[in-house]
Amino acid sequence: MKINFAKMHGLGNDFILINCMNEQPNKDLSLPDLSVKLCDRHFGIGADGIILILPSKIADLRMRIYNSDGSEAQMCGNGIRCFAKYVYEKQFLLKNKFTVETLAGVITPEIIFKNKEISGIKVNMGKPKLQKKQIPVKGSDNLPVINEELQIDCCQKMNITCVSMGNPHCIIFVDDVKSVAVNEVGPIIENNPIFPEKTNVEFIQILNRKELNFKVWERGVGETLACGTGACAALVASVLNKKTERQAVIHLLGGDLDIEWKENGPVFMTGPAKLVFEGEIEI
Repeated sequence: MKINFAKMHGLGNDFILINCMNEQPNKDLSLPDLSVKLCDRHFGIGADGIILILPSKIADLRMRIYNSDGSEAQMCGNGIRCFAKYVYEKQFLLKNKFTVETLAGVITPEIIFKNKEISGIKVNMGKPKLQKKQIPVKGSDNLPVINEELQIDCCQKMNITCVSMGNPHCIIFVDDVKSVAVNEVGPIIENNPIFPEKTNVEFIQILNRKELNFKVWERGVGETLACGTGACAALVASVLNKKTERQAVIHLLGGDLDIEWKENGPVFMTGPAKLVFEGEIEI
């Protein structure tokens, strides 16, 4: 069986896009296994995840995303920018603002132009969820988790703030992100029993009221160059802790995202997406 695909990335967070508009995935095909196989950087195409482009009954299109470990993600900020640019350029639809069904709800991306060229994609990521049950975080109450102490291991504690952007995030403020051993601390927090669905982990350094440095350990993937939902969650956490304004530039390892949290409203993410190559693979 052969599959046509497109390899894309958003700030180095890379994905394999598969067009399933005219032909649905074979029911005998395990999508988790397919993602593991295709995402392998030695024996496959190599990526942080696969994205399926599907028809929807409630939106213009539907997106499903599987991480490189085979787990299905509710949402992905960098992934939806890649999705949006691809379907627009391939003329799946003839409008620059449209709706996409995801497991996190209906998301609205908008193609942004400069001098008639696509300069970026602006995405309405929806309202952040802050209550423990919504994120989810275990606890007897259903209050927000803002600057609460978490026991990391036998001799280390960190203060955390938790946010859901359709998927769970645990944000930790540090003095210098370069000094953080993300590959050591990230998986410990991801798998902490207080997170029943595991969690993404963001390490944030405040540069000023409008700039943040950012590193991330992504649930089901590992350390990546960028995380769109994580950048949104980082700004929300920064505002909740009174560290930044409601709009800021997030400096990720792969580049910058512009994030804005409207007063009592949604979070908007603006950033790039690029096609790397297209091809066909035998599975």
